[in-house]
Amino acid sequence: MPYYVYLLASRRHGTLYLGVTNDLARRADEHRRKLIPGFSARYDVSRLVWYEVHDRIDEAIAREKSLKKWRRDWKIALIEEMNPDWSDLYLTLNR
Repeated sequence: MPYYVYLLASRRHGTLYLGVTNDLARRADEHRRKLIPGFSARYDVSRLVWYEVHDRIDEAIAREKSLKKWRRDWKIALIEEMNPDWSDLYLTLNR
């Protein structure tokens, strides 16, 4: 089973949210529809702008914890390396 570390944004260079999940399409949809109250719903952070896949949950969690310590500009560089236009990658997922 794949595990995903992902970044959401409110807009280009906007508010960022970092998370981990085993079902990226479902979780991104929950963020988009604001089904779970909290940070992403409050700040309208729903655009999937970056993700990476891991084979093991412990690796995904370790990567998430590492990225949470990163400076904002490093996260922006990570996003722009994969997704220079900050497109909503949710639209490319097989749902």
